[in-house]
Amino acid sequence: MHISEITHPNQLHGLSIRQLEDIARQIREKHLQTIAASGGHLGPGLGVVELTLALYQTLDLDRDKVIWDVGHQAYPHKMLTGRYHRFHTLRQKDGIAGYLKRCESKFDHFGAGHASTSISAALGMALARDAKGEDFKVVAIIGDGALTGGMALEAINHAGHLPHTNLMVVLNDNEMSISPNVGAISRYLNKVRLSDPIQFISDNLEEQFKHLPFFGESLTPEMERLKEGMKRLAVPKVGAVIEELGFTYFGPIDGHNLSELISTFKQAHKVPGPVFVHVATVKGKGYEVAEKDQVGYHAQNPFNLATGKPIPSSKPKPPAYSKVFGHTLTRLAENNPKIIGITAAMATGTGLDKLHAKLPKQYIDVGIAEQHAVTLAAGLACEGMRPVVAIYSTFLQRAYDQVIHDVCIQNLPVFFCMDRAGIVGADGPTHQGLYDIAYLRCIPNMVAMAPKDEAELQRMVVTGINYTDGPIAMRYPRGNGIGVPLMEEGWEPLPIGKGEILRNGDDVLLLGYGTMVNTAMQVAEILSEHGVEATVINARFVKPLDTELILPLAQRIGKVVTLEEGCLMGGFGSAVAEALQDNKILVPVKRFGVPDKLVDHAKPDESLVDLGLTGSQIAEQVLGAFFSNKLPSVVS
Repeated sequence: MHISEITHPNQLHGLSIRQLEDIARQIREKHLQTIAASGGHLGPGLGVVELTLALYQTLDLDRDKVIWDVGHQAYPHKMLTGRYHRFHTLRQKDGIAGYLKRCESKFDHFGAGHASTSISAALGMALARDAKGEDFKVVAIIGDGALTGGMALEAINHAGHLPHTNLMVVLNDNEMSISPNVGAISRYLNKVRLSDPIQFISDNLEEQFKHLPFFGESLTPEMERLKEGMKRLAVPKVGAVIEELGFTYFGPIDGHNLSELISTFKQAHKVPGPVFVHVATVKGKGYEVAEKDQVGYHAQNPFNLATGKPIPSSKPKPPAYSKVFGHTLTRLAENNPKIIGITAAMATGTGLDKLHAKLPKQYIDVGIAEQHAVTLAAGLACEGMRPVVAIYSTFLQRAYDQVIHDVCIQNLPVFFCMDRAGIVGADGPTHQGLYDIAYLRCIPNMVAMAPKDEAELQRMVVTGINYTDGPIAMRYPRGNGIGVPLMEEGWEPLPIGKGEILRNGDDVLLLGYGTMVNTAMQVAEILSEHGVEATVINARFVKPLDTELILPLAQRIGKVVTLEEGCLMGGFGSAVAEALQDNKILVPVKRFGVPDKLVDHAKPDESLVDLGLTGSQIAEQVLGAFFSNKLPSVVS
């Protein structure tokens, strides 16, 4: 059977091991060809091919529910659920999403881009099933990296307290998040992986007891307790912790042995209550390059499938913002032992891998635990250290309570560095960094800033390190800088709450924040071609806003335009409008940013066009709003 013939996962029922192995090979071929051509997540999906096939052969997915933790490990699932023929559109505009989406397929039972959510969602579904008197299986598949997240542990704690709720948790244990896992849980699982498999102990012990004289078919309560005690003796280092938490443990199972997987899943489905199946897999399985470099090939830009090497760009690109950040912070940390960089399992993505390599004692990776990362930083700040919390904008949302309660209320000098702020592209709605301006500027004591380019980012890193009056945050985008010259040292801090004038004009005031400052300059150039001269301000800070600079100019010029790469509701434009109204400066304000809608997966440039946020589109709208007599000649 060719995988293209599979439109429903139930078609796997009854296939032989040889047939399943052939389908596994086809899945890997399609996966590799697609990612090599267009880029995307690679290692996670390659590692779960056999796991997916084996599990789905034991389920009826017209009824049963499967919840994948972080959808990028579910690419085999997508191919087996009617999306093989469109898989080449993965992560492209109007194509297949890089994560699971309930609106994309009836088999995507729960969508997730953030880790550690699957067990909670699965338990909710299982409890709903029981409340309605229905009968179907519920399976959560979670990686060992995601198991470090507090939410996953909270869900395990809850599920283990419900002995009559049937729920299966499958641990996809590949020893990796994006980077190698850290912490006590990872160390424990490593010990488990090296242990002999332990399965069906409870059933086997019970059968042995029944054959003893005087016992018969049923066990007394005393013998039940003896059986459980012997079971724990038999599982001293394997699943003892899981068993004590209320789960029946199976494993560790070879995640690439279809026969063993199918047999184990069938047995596990028969066990009442919460069940935990521990599956050991290899991230990047089947592609040697990805197996050897599991960090680099977690996700990849387009690459040569034969060599594994990235396809070089047609022209040199400026350094990425994350690399500039990591390099600058490392240089500062060399001269300041109080600087501690903190990441939540994203060392490479945030640029903190440079700090780790150069100054490992000044680097902390807490695993997928953003809440812990923020409060840990608060504790460090209490003792006079300079904690730098480098977390993607979308992931810092997960620690919002800690930002407010543990940092801002106590006015502690924690420096938040939010990578991937703004439109991020192919990862889609779960990863767009569109809300940090709004969710941070409303918190008392917080200072919030954004650089217009990579050189200003260097100065803002210095600013954040030097600022000790309370918490401060910096947002910066995904991708490469705009190509301005960088300095190796001698960076000066910026005055808090002060912007700068980049261009003077009397007709309209353009206020840009972060990445949109460069766009504001483009808009000014286009407007000038049509007889409209603009003053352009690089705001630098959304909080405190430079009202001393902005308000007099707004009152004199009389027309204000704000530009931001974030949500309009509560964002930079809102801050400007509030300041104008509070100071009784009643001039027209036109705000440009992301409206109250989700931004789907696409290239960032495509999303900007869809949102009307390119320089030419904004110029046309400004002319239409304020200078309609000049509109006909504008080039759209």
